[in-house]
Amino acid sequence: MSLSNGRGYLAIPGPSVMPDEVLQAMHRPAPNIYAGELVDMTDTVLRDLKQVACTDAHVAIYICNGHGTWDAALANVIAPGDRVLVPATGTFGHGWAGMAEAIGARVDVLDFGRQSPVDLSRVEDALRADTSHEIKAVMATHVDTSTSIRNDIQGLRAAMEAAGHPALLMVDCIASLACDRFEMDAWGVDVVVAASQKGLMTPPGLGFVWFSEKAREARARIERVSRYWDWALRIEPEIFYHYFGGTAPTHHMFGLRKALDMILDEGLERVWARHEHLARAIWAACDRWSEGGPLRMNVADADHRSRAVTSLSLTSPQGTRLRHWAERKAGVTLGVGLGMAERDDPAANGYFRIGHMGHVNAHMMLGMLGTIEAGLQALDIPHGAGALAAAAKIVAEA
Repeated sequence: MSLSNGRGYLAIPGPSVMPDEVLQAMHRPAPNIYAGELVDMTDTVLRDLKQVACTDAHVAIYICNGHGTWDAALANVIAPGDRVLVPATGTFGHGWAGMAEAIGARVDVLDFGRQSPVDLSRVEDALRADTSHEIKAVMATHVDTSTSIRNDIQGLRAAMEAAGHPALLMVDCIASLACDRFEMDAWGVDVVVAASQKGLMTPPGLGFVWFSEKAREARARIERVSRYWDWALRIEPEIFYHYFGGTAPTHHMFGLRKALDMILDEGLERVWARHEHLARAIWAACDRWSEGGPLRMNVADADHRSRAVTSLSLTSPQGTRLRHWAERKAGVTLGVGLGMAERDDPAANGYFRIGHMGHVNAHMMLGMLGTIEAGLQALDIPHGAGALAAAAKIVAEA
């Protein structure tokens, strides 16, 4: 018998749960795209996107997903033949590196595996070795959604300064923005990319690139940028449609406006604290389960774990069995394991992920954890006792 009737819960690391308020804001007739509330609202959206990234820098909106923002950011500051350094800690670090290669950049990848954060000393050494300053940018992932590793971006900037290197610091915040603490200006970041479908609680389809004056100056040396990716007109539009390189993403903008209202009404510090506390409740449960069975969190050190996604493993094929059981029997969709093994490797069926980003609260997390516990029992997967009580204790301490 299935007990999955009713509203399902999408506990994957993006697209995240969309608030009813966001959906309701989008459920409206198409607006005038030449004048009126959409035009007036766009300036407020740009202003508040800067607040969420903790910056006074520029921000451009693109109609695309996160991969599109990778391309947009690169197109404006990296020319064919330029050299970039990519400290990679999972699938998405390597993905951005591959996109840089595709536009003709020379890419140096420092691969730190799939369980450890960036070793800042190795980055500093690589930059010190570049005495002619050929490296134009260091491209880092704040949170790699596949591994759930959270990297020290502030420390990365300090390593660059210690090396005396002038490269741009470019950061992928697609999984972390409005979930994990991130401060663009205070941490010395030059280019930030993010998208709408995770911490910003809006359907996939909007991408964002924030960039500093230093990055804007780098754009000036690029001889040719695709008209669509060029951020110049998007930050100084001559007419409204230049903000978007064409027709505005009308209903996404109304949804995003409501999502930003919700984030700023709660307060960014409180948003970060909520994600921190709920993540720790999940980890407390996982620690108990792991005491009596094969379940393991991918990142051993809590200081290096994302507050938005947790990557886990079981012996194959138990990860896939647990995901299927949770969705079919209880209406909870857990995330697939991504990039931890090749697709055709049977070991890939041992991994899964929990998304805990955006519009999430205590009862959602406790319900999801209860479903996992029920699945472990139903499938006779060995596990330790007391997980739900451990999670509840963390929630009670909030």
